[in-house]
Amino acid sequence: MRGTSGASLKAAQERFEPVLRAAGADALALGEQLLTLVSALDDSAALRRSLADPSREGEAKAALVARLLGGFDERVVDLVSGLVRDRWSDDADLTDAVERLGVDAVLASAEARGTLEAVEDELFRITRSLVGQREAKQALSDATTAPERRVALVDALVAGKVDAVTQTLVQRATSSLRGRRFVQTLGWYGEVAAERRSRLVANVTSATVLTREQEARLGAILQRSYGKAVQLNVTVDPAVVGGMRIQVGADVVDSTVLSRLADASRRLAG
Repeated sequence: MRGTSGASLKAAQERFEPVLRAAGADALALGEQLLTLVSALDDSAALRRSLADPSREGEAKAALVARLLGGFDERVVDLVSGLVRDRWSDDADLTDAVERLGVDAVLASAEARGTLEAVEDELFRITRSLVGQREAKQALSDATTAPERRVALVDALVAGKVDAVTQTLVQRATSSLRGRRFVQTLGWYGEVAAERRSRLVANVTSATVLTREQEARLGAILQRSYGKAVQLNVTVDPAVVGGMRIQVGADVVDSTVLSRLADASRRLAG
């Protein structure tokens, strides 16, 4: 999301944040309502166009929102009314913005209860538990399978074992794929959680288990590099054949033997 759309989302987040903090744990209900709207927008191209159409008056679009969301919390109605008054580069950007605000709200409820760090950790642990589980990952991302069946599968994986916010998010990740893979969506949720905690996420893949001292040194190096605290999510994968692969946002450092062999192979081929 770029340009006007990115600025509109940032402005909406700034307006919504005081509302979330005042709502406390009740922010979960606000988030669930926003994510329900995302599903409605995904299901109706006509609705998306109507709410994002730059040729329509903002007040007319806000009035449409008030009619559509008559049973929703007034804080959600106010937020979405503000969103549709803004200009969006593409109608899909509006839907993406509503989704981001919904995820923010769900995570804010965990933050209010002091469990945001636990939720972030649980999201990563679920992702890590699926390493090597190709069939399970495919099933949770299979758009041809009924959403109810995918949710039942993920419930069997996490029900009663994780925070209520974590369960809400993993259910959402599989029930509403939005063109993404289940694990990819969990990774994004984790990044949003880290952002709320003013931390970056470094996804580290290592051939062997890192000691606490090694993790501490790596964390300190990355913190100096990026100028802010870094959350290390470490996955052990013997397939990398030594070394480490570190990804922080779009930045990737791959020092694995496998990557060096691949690089050597490309050079020889060239």
